[in-house]
Amino acid sequence: MFRSFTNINYRIWFLGALVSNIGGWMQATAQDWVVLTELTDNDATAMGVTMALQFGPPLVLVSLTGWVADRFDRRRILLLTQSVLMLLALGVAALLLTGVMTLPLMFCFALAFGITNAFDAPARQAFVSDMVTLEDASNAVALNSASFNMARLIGPAVGGLLIVAVGTGWVFVVNAATFLAMLVALMLIRRGELIPRAKNSGRGGLAEGFRYVWARSDLKVVFVMVFLIGAFGMNFPIYASTMALEFDREADGYGILSSILAIGSLAGALLAARRDRARVRVLIVAAGLFGAASIVSSAMPTYGTYAAVLVVVGFSTVTMLTTANGYVQTTTDPALRGRVLALYMAVVMGSTPIGAPIAGWITDAAGPRAAIIFGGVAGLVAAGVGLTWIIASGRLRRETGARFRLTLDETRPITIAPVDPVEFSDEVAAATTPIRTERAD
Repeated sequence: MFRSFTNINYRIWFLGALVSNIGGWMQATAQDWVVLTELTDNDATAMGVTMALQFGPPLVLVSLTGWVADRFDRRRILLLTQSVLMLLALGVAALLLTGVMTLPLMFCFALAFGITNAFDAPARQAFVSDMVTLEDASNAVALNSASFNMARLIGPAVGGLLIVAVGTGWVFVVNAATFLAMLVALMLIRRGELIPRAKNSGRGGLAEGFRYVWARSDLKVVFVMVFLIGAFGMNFPIYASTMALEFDREADGYGILSSILAIGSLAGALLAARRDRARVRVLIVAAGLFGAASIVSSAMPTYGTYAAVLVVVGFSTVTMLTTANGYVQTTTDPALRGRVLALYMAVVMGSTPIGAPIAGWITDAAGPRAAIIFGGVAGLVAAGVGLTWIIASGRLRRETGARFRLTLDETRPITIAPVDPVEFSDEVAAATTPIRTERAD
């Protein structure tokens, strides 16, 4: 389960990311609460607009961010983006503590966070493959998710308590301080032990990554499924905060809901770390479970029962996202990994600007329970898309020698893009290139 920890660079990265992610979840809780209760009168639509501004740039800038992640030193990119994010957190803190923050100003900061994260996310995802071998990449992605969700278990609850105790402004100050952990980790990483990167001799930019994805029916299905759930199902800040208000809870109640969601998320991440490979079948089951659990949660009559079902929602969400991320990383040509991951992150993060305002509008018009049902239906549709593809692709078949037992052909990686033989040595290829096959899932 923890085989990636044998790599010292990954251990350093994991610890720095854990501390930084705790601060990030504290800030996310504070930002949602500021928009919902301090800058508006429980306006879920304004909260949806804030999320759209924050998660829209990865979609708009995808042609640039993927190219940057493949072209430049990812460690230096992360040093820059993490520093900018720290300064933005301090800026929000100053405006909140001085009492001059307004909703338009918060919209501007949300956009600035989104632009910076648009460059940070693909570089961060691809940097994992610079630290570990291909064989450990899926495990490293799952452990990254575990770190993220351990932070989610702690951060929202602590953030909610701090909001009640000292106010939202100081939560942003604390988050700014936690960025130092990531910056220190990036400086301590042993650059000489990073895996040499494959380089593509072509100049196709994002278009080359798009053509690669378009040639892979499995990746297209994964992207569609992630988009459906990301856009319409994963609007947890809107759902959890408005449900907390419906149950007459304050910021601490909202923070506790986010942390309870993380209990299931952490379990999903650790279970994913035990798997030797990321598989589409797991993604389909997780999407279906997400849809069913979301619909059930919308019917819960009390705060406690709603919180209990959120554990299942969190488990299915992270199982789905971790599997999708690991699948994309381990089956993509190394020379195009940054661009393909930028497309993937654009789908994950860029789907929010489409779905969050819709979820906010449904919440304002019909209540949070209706919005949650809408997201759950999107999960069931995503599972249906995946299942339809498996059947139509001919990979689901009767097992030889067993009349009533079905089996599913496994996905194997494929390399399509040409690689410069001078810049990409046989030694590097042996360590990082996926297995070649005639058919890809």
